[in-house]
Amino acid sequence: MARVKRGNVARKRRNKILKLARGFRGSNGRLFRTANQRVMKALCNAYRDRRRRKRDFRRLWISRINAAARINGVNYSRLVGGLKKADIRLNRKMLAQIALVDPNSFKEVVNSIK
Repeated sequence: MARVKRGNVARKRRNKILKLARGFRGSNGRLFRTANQRVMKALCNAYRDRRRRKRDFRRLWISRINAAARINGVNYSRLVGGLKKADIRLNRKMLAQIALVDPNSFKEVVNSIK
């Protein structure tokens, strides 16, 4: 059987990993073995955190809505329940944005469920 030297293939593979590791500190961005480990870990974290970001933003929106709702004399759960009963279809992202940017409009939304 013929010997396979893998010259170009191996170099391209290593360069691909080192390119992904660009910007990592110290040997994590320069040496192939440590860079390979760090890149694999970084890709796992990125995959996980793309899903986690959605949860984190929803939590942020809910806490903003709750804070603004309490200023207007109602808590978050009553506000959301009232919105559902009144058939006002505003999602949490938009409610949080209204509460942050235009408190008077948010007050009107709260008054409409009372």
